[in-house]
Amino acid sequence: MTPEVSADQMSENIIKVSARSSAAAVAGAIAGQIRENGKASVSVIGPSALNQAVKAVIIARGYLVLEGKEIVMIPSFQPTEINGDQRTAIGIEVEIR
Repeated sequence: MTPEVSADQMSENIIKVSARSSAAAVAGAIAGQIRENGKASVSVIGPSALNQAVKAVIIARGYLVLEGKEIVMIPSFQPTEINGDQRTAIGIEVEIR
């Protein structure tokens, strides 16, 4: 069974993606945020999570282009703290072009 995007993964309207996240589920969350707010914020830590997030953006683009919405993604580094350790997450802002 593929993990879905849970409510705690969407805290503060930031979609948190892990290596085990379903790209299709994350894509649905991204498309939903774009439809509601015109933008979506995604956060990842690690290369496998980044892979899932990028696949999700591609899938979400396929959903939204059918509605006449073209999206772009803007990546950035985000310092974060996990269990007292400083880490660097990658933030992806997805917006309508």
